[in-house]
Amino acid sequence: MAQSTAIDIEGVGPVLFERSAKARKLNITVKPFKGVRVAVPHGLALKKAEQIARSKVSWIKKHQEKMRKLEEMYQTTPEVHIDREKARLVLKLRLEEIAAQCGFTYNKVTIRKQKTRWGSCSRKNNISLNMKLVLLPDDLRDFILLHELVHTRVKNHGNDFWKEITKVEPKARELAKRISKLNLMLL
Repeated sequence: MAQSTAIDIEGVGPVLFERSAKARKLNITVKPFKGVRVAVPHGLALKKAEQIARSKVSWIKKHQEKMRKLEEMYQTTPEVHIDREKARLVLKLRLEEIAAQCGFTYNKVTIRKQKTRWGSCSRKNNISLNMKLVLLPDDLRDFILLHELVHTRVKNHGNDFWKEITKVEPKARELAKRISKLNLMLL
């Protein structure tokens, strides 16, 4: 199989099947504006992946309907203007405060308008933040800042990461779920 191939599945439409070095098992995702993707692990035949996807048509259709509703909501939501300089000042100051309160250090911080993530932390502990963070409620914004600060110590999302973040924020998993529901704001 090539790295990716699209297969039309009746009742669903085109489904993108992609080989994934990271996937340990077959993973089906349905995303707004992107459609259906099947991550196929090495060692699993394309025909078998297609069979599995076809057996999940009702699940896929249910999620496609949810995504259609999200897309409609997004298209009817007016664009909000964010003052980039004000966002830069607010986010940098708050990151410094949280880092000082919790004993974290980082190298430098940049503020950008990103479409795929709220923030990131590099191997060199440089933190990049999405300027749209200023639109979030304070508790969610602070949680994302803390999330990136924890990545200065733990570079993945494994058990050590969650142990570290829940030391500071006991409601970490609940806040993470709330944020995942807001990811459409990134588009």
